Amino acid sequence: MCGIVGVYGTPYSFQEVYQGLLLLQHRGQDAAGILSFDFNSKDFHHYKDLGLISDVFSPEILAGFSGQMSIAHTRYATVGPKEGPKNAIDKKRDIQPMMINYPFGIGMVHNGNIVNYFQLKKYLQEEKARHLFTQSDLEALINLLSDGLSERSKSAFSFDQFQMAIQGIFDKAHGGFSVVGLLADKGLFAFRDPHGLRPLILGERALTEDEKAAHPKHFGKSYILASESNALNFLGYDVVRDLEPGEILFINDTGEVFSSTSYSKLKKIPQKSCMFEWVYFANPESVLEKRSVYSARLDFGMNLASEIQVLIDEGKISPDIVVPIPETSRVAAISLSETLKIPYREVLIKNRYIQRSFILNTQESRNRAVQLKLTAIASEIRGKNVLLVDDSIVRGTTSKRIIEMVKEAGAREVYFASTCPPIRNPCYYGIDFPDPKELVASDRTVEEVAKYLGADRLIYLSEEGMKKSIGKESLCMACINGNYPVDVSAATEFLDMRSLHRE
Repeated sequence: MCGIVGVYGTPYSFQEVYQGLLLLQHRGQDAAGILSFDFNSKDFHHYKDLGLISDVFSPEILAGFSGQMSIAHTRYATVGPKEGPKNAIDKKRDIQPMMINYPFGIGMVHNGNIVNYFQLKKYLQEEKARHLFTQSDLEALINLLSDGLSERSKSAFSFDQFQMAIQGIFDKAHGGFSVVGLLADKGLFAFRDPHGLRPLILGERALTEDEKAAHPKHFGKSYILASESNALNFLGYDVVRDLEPGEILFINDTGEVFSSTSYSKLKKIPQKSCMFEWVYFANPESVLEKRSVYSARLDFGMNLASEIQVLIDEGKISPDIVVPIPETSRVAAISLSETLKIPYREVLIKNRYIQRSFILNTQESRNRAVQLKLTAIASEIRGKNVLLVDDSIVRGTTSKRIIEMVKEAGAREVYFASTCPPIRNPCYYGIDFPDPKELVASDRTVEEVAKYLGADRLIYLSEEGMKKSIGKESLCMACINGNYPVDVSAATEFLDMRSLHRE
């Protein structure tokens, strides 16, 4: 999972994509990059590096940018080499944005995973004589686009040509992905995979008089595309809409917006938005597919409380306090506490400078993070039955250690509630758990998971409770039920190569 943003119209586009990235930092902490294009000088400006956004971009580096069109990316690595100084060069090669010079000059960023990346790599090398230099699946996408446009570049550029080139990508690339890109001197583009697995939102605003004066060739508006609506809200853009599954969008140099949604509609491909956006990844301020993330999490807590109440009525558990595991579960825990009428207590104190342990990309780094991440207030825990609430249980690393910590602080009994049903299957579409051996619930019953974690009782929100909370039937829940909407037959090679890179 990554965060992407593109801005076109304002002469300060590079500043806005930087600020937009800061609002999307929760989506990835490995690396960041910005690419801008200046219509006046016809120049690209580009910088990317490993690290947090604020560390990568100093004021001096940002001062070197100019241009009315920019794209940016914050990376959450699901492929490529593991942590360590000897792998830094290889890791830098995979940082986005990526560029290719022909035709037109193309820059792209993306969020998601291409399951059949290695098949595409072989196809590009053997049939198109295009050799890839990174382990990023975006490089395969940008080469597919370059090849598709090259075949049609002998005549004047048109949206119809562009649309056919992107549809060629849809035919070949299997996975979940949202893409934002730019064509030098032509415009900004975006497209979303045919099932709509990964989010992408379009916004617009009027230019200020200052912006118009700074760029006399303006078209009166500025457009933005971003992974989440919170970036649009902060930058003062009005949300126009979510891009539809399989939508191809292009904004030309006069500000005219072209769009096509024919691919998914003609092929009758059902939408399958990733449920994990509402569970964990998205900022609670964001609205995705017209559904507030904050409201969905309130409903997670309320519906989970209804299921827990049955256990309380049967005398199987008797919680004295409800305790959230920071940060994502806080909203659901408040709602659960209110519904059950059990006191809510924040007795696990988080070190705010520790990265989110789930999106760290090695087990060793996750273990270190858990040790530093939280401390327990023993005086509020001692002698009580504690109901811990978390957004999900993936590997169980954090959950197991926190349960130990709460028991060490003197809890009489510790119950653990998850606002997500058991994650039993790998994700190949951009969430970093593609290996079933890493999943604590993959081959265990609920009781066996509880025993492994050390919990006196483990309660998962039901699948129906999740669907009811999000308010949508059109969800990808493959990690829960094994129903993969996109072909994952190439996943074995993907998993083998990922494991090789991280040994």
